[in-house]
Amino acid sequence: MKIIISGGGTGGHVYPAIAIADALKRREPIIDILFVGAKGKLEMEKVPAAGYPIEGLWISGLQRKLTLRNLTFPFKVIHSLARCRSIVRSFRPDVVVGVGGYASGPLVQVASKMGVPAVIQEQNSYPGLTNKLLTKYADAICVAYPGMEKFFPKEKITLTGNPMRSQLSTPFTKAEAAAVFGLDPGKKTIFAVGGSLGARTINETIKQAFDQISDRNDIQVLWQIGKLYITSYSDTEVAKLDRVHPAVYIDRMDMAYAMADVVIARAGAMTISELCLTGKAAVLIPSPYVAEDHQTHNARALQDLGAAVLVPDQEAPQVAFGEAIRLLDDSTARTKLESAISQLATPEAADKIAQIIIAQPNKRKK
Repeated sequence: MKIIISGGGTGGHVYPAIAIADALKRREPIIDILFVGAKGKLEMEKVPAAGYPIEGLWISGLQRKLTLRNLTFPFKVIHSLARCRSIVRSFRPDVVVGVGGYASGPLVQVASKMGVPAVIQEQNSYPGLTNKLLTKYADAICVAYPGMEKFFPKEKITLTGNPMRSQLSTPFTKAEAAAVFGLDPGKKTIFAVGGSLGARTINETIKQAFDQISDRNDIQVLWQIGKLYITSYSDTEVAKLDRVHPAVYIDRMDMAYAMADVVIARAGAMTISELCLTGKAAVLIPSPYVAEDHQTHNARALQDLGAAVLVPDQEAPQVAFGEAIRLLDDSTARTKLESAISQLATPEAADKIAQIIIAQPNKRKK
């Protein structure tokens, strides 16, 4: 069987796509998988590192404001559509899978018009523009949140959850995690993370919490500053406190979550899936700078289920750390959040999606 998985652009698209590929390989070891991504984007690095071949398209998004970059957009679309026809003719896939992002649009559209069954996977509670446009081409749509019939045809939807790679499924003790980071296993721990590049608002939240951290001998902070902000925040007063562990990037996220009692984070699909899988109480600060404001929709969906605390970006530097302290001190409130968010975990999501993908060619024959 041959499968093309297309899309990417951010970790929230790329890592679920790799998780789906891994699940397909577990079910069908001789399956042939090809990725199609956007040149210059994250997938062009991460997919080969995971052991899969990838073809790159000359494609990017349409800017929401007037810009010279938009002048090249029609040419990129035409070029990518032609390239996708060539890829589909050459590879001859049995199914194509779109995970969102620029590259999935032309690939899924072209393949579907060429008679190839298509599956799309939507990670967020509010769909991205690409997946909205691809709805009519999709045979099946895998979603992570209930209520998605507002956006997609009900008969095409399967609630699968978001696929995650398996690293977070191994349980570690707090003592094991503390040894990795040089922290005290006996102290309550706040884990602040804004992604690999970092998030200015989250970093400002920790910077402005200097007095709150200094006044509490029973707490400590594990802080991923991010590559973009390390020069701005690594020499701050708060970063020099002995109970704060700043890092440019944390590659052992499994250990970081094991260490955490409360997490302060953005509300991207991948982060939320990690929080669900690890069952962590979280203060979510949605980024206001993402397409369709999908992080706010994600965070609000969890807040409505009693599974997280939402703090708007503009309020976060003054409010978010206090909310984290409140949860540290109120074990009842923290336990309620942990219980609610754990119920949303979907550890079998990748396998469910793989099963749906593999079933598509036979469905077309019936």
